[in-house]
Amino acid sequence: MKTKKRISILATAYIIMFPVMFILPLFSFPEYSITVNTLGDLGAQATPYAWIMNFLFVFLATGSVVAGWTYFDGLILHRFILVLFGISLTLSAFFNHSPVNTGVRFNITEAGLHEYFASTAIVSFIILSLATSFINVRQQQRLVAVIAGFSAIILSVMTSESDHLAGIWNRLLFMISFGWMIYNFKTIEY
Repeated sequence: MKTKKRISILATAYIIMFPVMFILPLFSFPEYSITVNTLGDLGAQATPYAWIMNFLFVFLATGSVVAGWTYFDGLILHRFILVLFGISLTLSAFFNHSPVNTGVRFNITEAGLHEYFASTAIVSFIILSLATSFINVRQQQRLVAVIAGFSAIILSVMTSESDHLAGIWNRLLFMISFGWMIYNFKTIEY
């Protein structure tokens, strides 16, 4: 498969992500708030249309691995981290977050596994972006990779520490992370 076609899979998932992030909340629980609730909450247990968000997580994960595979040709560590990221994001879709509606019964083990895999996805993305800065040829690419990695660190902390704006920080994290992947994988040099 050609590089352009590989990147188009991730780019398609990225484009679909925007309406899902901002329109799906209108069909979720009335308690759902774009500013407060994260994307994981959209795919939570006992949440209307959760399958859409969970499908998007899998689509983004698959697109990332497919698009990045050629980019990291010959780099075993980078490929390993990329696959770990993809698997972690996919598993966070299969093990769902606890519901926004606190009155709904849910599986606490599944919610815990979701948190574990979501955290693993974030950490592996941070490692991947910072590790990529060491292999990039151009100075601008290195700088953007470092900015993406540190942005992920800062936004992850802000998501967990700022309850009233967690949804905003989480959405920004997704926009920057997958935007960086598309930008970086498109600038492939042989």
